[in-house]
Amino acid sequence: QVQLVESGGGLVQTGDSLRLSCAASGRAFGDDAMAWFRQAPDKGRKFVAYINWDGSRIDYAESVKGRFTISRSNTKDTLYLQMDSLKPEDTAVYYCAASTRFYNPEDVQRNYDYWGQGAQVTVSS
Repeated sequence: QVQLVESGGGLVQTGDSLRLSCAASGRAFGDDAMAWFRQAPDKGRKFVAYINWDGSRIDYAESVKGRFTISRSNTKDTLYLQMDSLKPEDTAVYYCAASTRFYNPEDVQRNYDYWGQGAQVTVSS
């Protein structure tokens, strides 16, 4: 059974940092592009960051550029999101996703085949 499991969420204050992890199991994701999306309360799920299979292509939403860093370890089948200088507007449930069908799925949600259950990140002001 293929699973993506996020961890590392929590409650922090404005300006703090958090590191999210997404552990993959059930298949090897070393050849797959992966991404982070987030869903704030009463809003739709939105793109945060994307990384291709070897890390040679990375993209971020404008709202997180310069503050968030996406990375991956293919030997550990794990995706990461380092979040610095957090703001209250970063409060959301964060989801990792993997695409098995597209070399560069980028920010298109329907291009991703597997999703995690989500990790809550809450930033207080």
